[in-house]
Amino acid sequence: MPIKILSRELANQIAAGEVVERPSSVVKELVENSLDAGATKMEIDIHRGGIERIRIYDNGVGISKDELPLALARHATNKIFSLEDLQSILSMGFRGEALASISSVSRLKLTSRTLEQKEAWQAYTEGREMHVAIKPASHPVGTTIEVLNLFYNTPARRKFLRTEKTEWQHIDEVVRRLALSRFDVAIDLSHNGKLLRQYGVAQSELQKERRLLRLCGASFLQHALTLSLESTGLSVKGWIADPHSPKINDIQYFYINRRIVRDRVVNHAVRQAYETISTGSNTPSYVLYLDMDPRQVDVNVHPAKQEVRFHQTRLVHDFIYQAITTALNHSTSSFFAPPADIEKIAPIPKQNRSAAGSNHYAESDRALNKNRILTKQACEASLSFYEAAQTEQEKTPFKKEIVRDENPNYFGRVLSIFSSCYALIEYRNNIALLSLPEAERLLKKAFLTPPSERSRIQPMLIPLKFKLEKTEIMAWERHQNLLTLMGVELVIEKNSALLRGISLELRTHNLQKLIPELLAYLSKHETLLPEHLADWLASQFDALHHEWTVSQAIQLLTDFERFCVESIKDPSEKLLQLIDMQPALAMLTHGKN
Repeated sequence: MPIKILSRELANQIAAGEVVERPSSVVKELVENSLDAGATKMEIDIHRGGIERIRIYDNGVGISKDELPLALARHATNKIFSLEDLQSILSMGFRGEALASISSVSRLKLTSRTLEQKEAWQAYTEGREMHVAIKPASHPVGTTIEVLNLFYNTPARRKFLRTEKTEWQHIDEVVRRLALSRFDVAIDLSHNGKLLRQYGVAQSELQKERRLLRLCGASFLQHALTLSLESTGLSVKGWIADPHSPKINDIQYFYINRRIVRDRVVNHAVRQAYETISTGSNTPSYVLYLDMDPRQVDVNVHPAKQEVRFHQTRLVHDFIYQAITTALNHSTSSFFAPPADIEKIAPIPKQNRSAAGSNHYAESDRALNKNRILTKQACEASLSFYEAAQTEQEKTPFKKEIVRDENPNYFGRVLSIFSSCYALIEYRNNIALLSLPEAERLLKKAFLTPPSERSRIQPMLIPLKFKLEKTEIMAWERHQNLLTLMGVELVIEKNSALLRGISLELRTHNLQKLIPELLAYLSKHETLLPEHLADWLASQFDALHHEWTVSQAIQLLTDFERFCVESIKDPSEKLLQLIDMQPALAMLTHGKN
């Protein structure tokens, strides 16, 4: 049989077989186009599981009249223009096949208006004909795409679709993934005319936790640990479930530059990190976001863009492993720390809820209330000194008298936060201001001063290499035993050093910066005591909080009372300042007379 070039219709149908697997595939491609258009609001309307109709409106930049036919043409896109663009992709879509493929197996209407146009225009195309008809329409700035009768002209594909309920569940999952990746986008999702999901824009940490609660459930949020780690060219943030928590439904979402992916390297790193902490059989649960240089990851390896290939696979694997093990190790050695201001998460503000969506909201509210009860019980068990139903200004210590009796080193009750980083506390029948950054530094110093569990050396999966000056090599020779005692394992090779192991407490620091600075500091000293080096190391850590809350201050003081007993008995002037109440009392007494 002679070789022939495929017709445009046949080529589009073949491409549709790769891109359009089911209605949820159509929703995924269309919402990704909306994100690339800069949309901050989406309305997704599904009818009969997406088989009969999928309608998506967004408030993005829109498509001009002249470009409407091109938008429906194959291999036409405004996202890449050269081979260099293909090697550094940050947009969700880039191939220019989605709309052409979808339109070849459905009846598609595309209505759009740009800010410069006074009126909107609508393009219509149907199945194999591939002819695009353009006519004026009424529409705000943005785009609406309507996909009707999916696979109407390919019955072999249509018969493989599942029930309406099943297809709807697949679409719901696609929107869930979108809502987890883009907290800056408001999303409404309807099915058969009923508004079932409504996610508002989440900007603050509180709003993000509220959305996380509604998407992943109270059980996940109750046992979630916050994770954040940055290194050269890599950053990972998100939430992971405590490995010792009760079994949680499989929640495994991993995003690279806001794109959700399934990757064996990532899965192995997560699983390996959990296995080092717990031997339990629970499946790891996580929502993680990895940001990296787009030139270091290839997203053009799968038709649906769900798989990637890393240029430095081992580096990414070990970075994720290090971030998770650090978070898990810290969780096992610290008191219970509830999510920031979790008491403010509930209830969800009432909105104009349709009767159809009331069941969903009621379920979310019940989950929120349940989460609040569980959180309060956990806080009471760990004596976190606050009551859940009060505001931060009204919170009172839990079992204050019991704590005073059992712990003679009790520092004081946190009354309020002053000037972002100072705690107003009751201290020995007086009022005092406590410097939270200084308390945090002293706590770090206590963790770093040997002997300490946190100063034990843990091997690096990939040793780090540093070039050294002669003075730095001499400093290492003088202080080698001290470095080992502090949890730093360095091996000198000619004019460079190899970092083979580091303590858990130091692992969270930017090691590429810390180790050279550490050797430079040691080069200035002939001898140095461990506590003095611990004091210097503690000063190198960035502050955890720039604006403290009462709950965070209480958590810090709880750990401080445990590990910094001497500082409580004899606090320094940098740590604590008593407030002289006598002049104020005298004035009040004088006024009374």
